[in-house]
Amino acid sequence: MEQKPLEMRLAEILQRNQNTIVTAESCTGGLLGDRITNVPGSSSYFIGGIVAYSYEAKVAILGVSWETLNTKGAVSRETVLEMARGVRKVLGGDIAVSVSGIAGPAGGTPEKPVGTTLIGLVTPNGEWTRHFIWDGDRATNKALSADAALQLVIDYFEGKLT
Repeated sequence: MEQKPLEMRLAEILQRNQNTIVTAESCTGGLLGDRITNVPGSSSYFIGGIVAYSYEAKVAILGVSWETLNTKGAVSRETVLEMARGVRKVLGGDIAVSVSGIAGPAGGTPEKPVGTTLIGLVTPNGEWTRHFIWDGDRATNKALSADAALQLVIDYFEGKLT
C-alpha cells in the first residue's frame, strides 16, 4: 500500500486536531510552505510562512538575536528555535516549524558541512529540534529538509517526540 504524501498526512492531522501551523524558512526558500499549500483546503490550517534567508531578515522579522547568530550561526539548534518562536509570535498559530541549513554546493565548513540542516518545532507543549546532514545536490537537500520538517510535525502529533 502506497503511503500518502507527508503534506497530505499533515493536513489530515491538523484538520482533525483543529490546529494551525506557521513556518519560518531559510535554506528551503519557501518550499515547505509550497508543499503545505499544495493540499486543497490548506487555508483552514496554514496561517502563513516567512522566508528569512539573511541574518538581517532573521533578526528584523523573526526576532532571532544577533548574539545567537554570531556565536552559534544560522544553522544551529538555538537559531531554529528562535526562528520558530518568532514566526509563532508574528503570525500566531498553534504549531511553528522552522528550517535552516546549508543547501550547497558551497558554504560548508568542517564543523557544518554542506547538507547540514536543523529543523525546529515550537508548540504549546514544548520545543524540539532535529539535526541532519544530507548528501544530495542543492535541490535534493532542500526537498529532504522540507520532508524532514513535515515529518517532525507529524511525529509530534503521533506522540513520537520525547
